[in-house]
This record gives sequence, structure tokens and C-alpha cells, in this order.
Amino acid sequence: MAVAADLDRAADSSWDWVAEQTRAYLASDGAEGHESNGVYTLVLATTGRRTGEPRRNCLIYGTSGDDFVVVASKAGADEDPAWLKNLQAEPSVGVQVGARRFTARARVASPAEREALWPRMVEIFPLYAEYATKTERVIPVVLLTPRG
Repeated sequence: MAVAADLDRAADSSWDWVAEQTRAYLASDGAEGHESNGVYTLVLATTGRRTGEPRRNCLIYGTSGDDFVVVASKAGADEDPAWLKNLQAEPSVGVQVGARRFTARARVASPAEREALWPRMVEIFPLYAEYATKTERVIPVVLLTPRG
């Protein structure tokens, strides 16, 4: 079960540029990497579904009410990203947004929620629309609901 404290001890993404961005984000307490040209990112810590160890990734986000919204695009790959598979197995996650850290519950948006959220996320990051053309899978949208 990942919690906010796991952000510091979690293993980085295997994608070097994501790992570097995540480390810079955390080292600067969100000052570096939270916002770039109007696009905002957060750091997500999940629990590895096979190892039980925390893993972290930097992801673009939007909001919906009190929830944070992320997209499991994996740049249009045919398989879901590992972080999505991890949070489906264990929905408790650690999140850092700017300097704010919290534990959240993650869930994949329902089809109706996705229908409303997908266009908003494409507006935030237009490459999502291109990614969707590269794969036959429906790219999941995930809601992160802060606890307490």
C-alpha cells in the first residue's frame, strides 16, 4: 500500500528522462518540473504488484473537483503502463503536486467519466489524441482522490 511517505524511497521509472524529471521534481520540492509551458505534472508512487516495493513516475495531470486526473497513455503503446497495473492491484497511492504531498485512492474512470474527462486532458496535452490513434486499446483515465 503506497502512501505519501513512499515518494522518497520509491524506485524510479525505467525511462531515464522520466526518472530524471521525477528526481529533480522531488529534490526541489516541486519547484522544478511542476509546471512547464502551462502543463502541470505530479509525482505518483504506486506499489509494485509483483515486488510489493514502491515505484514512482512523473505524470501530466488535470483536475476534476478535488480529484487529480492522469492518463495512462504510455505514448500510445498497445499495453497499459506498469503504474496503471500497479494501482489496479493496490489503489492506495502516494502523490506530490508541487510541494503538497498526500495519500490518495486511485481508480480508473468509468466510461461516462472518461467521456467527459478525455477531451479536457487532450486540451491540456494534445499529444494524447495522437497517442490514441497509435493503439486499439482505449487509453484509461485515472482519478486520484486525496484521503482525509
